[in-house]
Amino acid sequence: MAPSTDLQHWDVQQKDVKQVLAEEKYDDCLSCRVTGSAAFVGLGVYSYYTGMQNLRKQEKIIMQGPTKYKMGSRQLGIATISATLIGMGLWRAFN
Repeated sequence: MAPSTDLQHWDVQQKDVKQVLAEEKYDDCLSCRVTGSAAFVGLGVYSYYTGMQNLRKQEKIIMQGPTKYKMGSRQLGIATISATLIGMGLWRAFN
């Protein structure tokens, strides 16, 4: 055998690589998408509900405290985290 014959088997064209990558694109099953999406959305709703509940319970202490971060900024933080988690759940469901 000539050495050039062995090298022909290892010759990969650029379009072959792109085709293989396109065929091997990762795709989730439906139950994986539903479970992941529900987990993120549920966590977002739970964090909003419990976070706001805890702020209402601690409002007097927070308002009397020396920190500059009062109720408004804390509520904004909870709402932002919750909205981000819900957004991740929606993204997970549709992408």
